[in-house]
Amino acid sequence: MTIKKTLAAAATAVVLAASATAAQAQDTIRIATEGAFPPFNTIDESGQLQGFDVDIANALCKEMEADCEIVAQDWDGIIPGLLAKKYDAIIASMSITPERQKAVDFTDPYYSNKLQFVAPKGQEIDTSPEALEGKTIGAQRATISGQWLEENVPGADIKLYGTQEEAFLDLASGRLDAVLNDVYVTYDWLQTEEGGTFEFKGEPVYDEDKIGIAVRKGDDELLNRLNEALAAIIEDGTYADINEKYFPFSIY
Repeated sequence: MTIKKTLAAAATAVVLAASATAAQAQDTIRIATEGAFPPFNTIDESGQLQGFDVDIANALCKEMEADCEIVAQDWDGIIPGLLAKKYDAIIASMSITPERQKAVDFTDPYYSNKLQFVAPKGQEIDTSPEALEGKTIGAQRATISGQWLEENVPGADIKLYGTQEEAFLDLASGRLDAVLNDVYVTYDWLQTEEGGTFEFKGEPVYDEDKIGIAVRKGDDELLNRLNEALAAIIEDGTYADINEKYFPFSIY
């Protein structure tokens, strides 16, 4: 082989290697979750993100054969971070609402949610909006729980928190009469020592909440890939296995 052909072959190899590296880099999907909403997303003692949302994210990335990097982001900044291209998608138990749909696009729902009050056991509490006037009620800020309280119980003293854990802490400390929250997150908290003296009150006040994965508007390719992967893990039983790991009932 001549020196010219050897150089040409080497140059071709470099180009192909660079192309493969670029393709691999383009297929790395950065996903944000909150890390403060157990059992859906939380940070364990070793500093690793864990939970239902994280397991779903990993299953979707495996189905798409994409590298997956999951990062923690405070709830208040999670949509702004997506729009600023800090990551490509949000898998953080985010409710699909008309207001959010103005800013981002959502996949098909990956589970359904309800909102219900929780308060101390043995304490009678009427959860009708009229009866809650004058009560001190907690919820996480920038959630449908907080929005529902502000729209339906304006006469209550509504306390909004940066994380759901903070709201539960104030409830356990006696600084709140009740908390309104997602039923599945509350269910998980009720199994803990701190939540063991509390219980659900009344019926769910909102049961049409659909949870989706958020992507930037116009990112149709990623949206379609996520929807196809979601359908696949539901079909092959992967989703059911993840569900069973966290709940003794289906949340789909």
